[in-house]
Amino acid sequence: MAATLTRPGVAMADDADRGPSKRYARGAARMEEIAGEDALATVEALEDIAPDLGRFVVEFAYGDVHARPGLDVRQRQLVTIGALTAAGDAAPQLRFHIGAALHVGLDAAQVVEALIHLVPFAGFPRTLNALAAARTVFDERGVRIEPIEAEPGGNRYARGEDKLREVDGEHGIEVIESLNDVAPDLGRYIVEFPFGDIYTRPGLDLRQRQLVTLGGLIAFGDTAPQQKVHFNAALRVGLSPRQVIETVIQAVPYTGFPRALNAVGVLREVFEERGIRPV
Repeated sequence: MAATLTRPGVAMADDADRGPSKRYARGAARMEEIAGEDALATVEALEDIAPDLGRFVVEFAYGDVHARPGLDVRQRQLVTIGALTAAGDAAPQLRFHIGAALHVGLDAAQVVEALIHLVPFAGFPRTLNALAAARTVFDERGVRIEPIEAEPGGNRYARGEDKLREVDGEHGIEVIESLNDVAPDLGRYIVEFPFGDIYTRPGLDLRQRQLVTLGGLIAFGDTAPQQKVHFNAALRVGLSPRQVIETVIQAVPYTGFPRALNAVGVLREVFEERGIRPV
């Protein structure tokens, strides 16, 4: 029996759903839905050394977390790709989830765009490593990509300032202005590169970009001020409070509970300041 909702945003299992066999079956079905019929191969490979770990992957990551309402399968893969790219040392898992992203309907150009979007948050080295993982997946699957190429030029600062206001509101401008007395060029780079060059690219909409961003920032674990900015931005561009909460929960299997709990603390502040009661 599938999990039911007792109040908005809270998934609860009934008594018939508490046994491990029910959770495993639900998780296995979810894995096959998002990654295809061979999805369980990575779990089965653990049977000779850590079979319970494999079971936990199926039951918790997929039977509990991935099966929750609130985000669709494509949105969950964007959060996951963001988290694994930011981790920087999870190439096998990243390849699995890039494959899953393709399986659930994201196209290759959107996957690459999600990686490009992470450059301002995770840096070029992690993004280049993630792009190598994506290339491997594309080659193995015979996927041909039509790269997205944005026209360079124009007034990057003006374009970035407009996009910064759209995403972060006037608070974003205040953050940039706060740098004028110590590092004005850093402020200019933030406007021109993340917002003038990256956020204005086609391929992903602003909601999708915020899911990728939050996945990456939660994975880092020491980015509370930036998380606060981007939780607010996620709400501003149209993600619901429930979707933002689900983003944090989706990150748990990939970032761990401590980082997710830290993110929830930041999110609670955002909700309180906005007068949002999520449950």
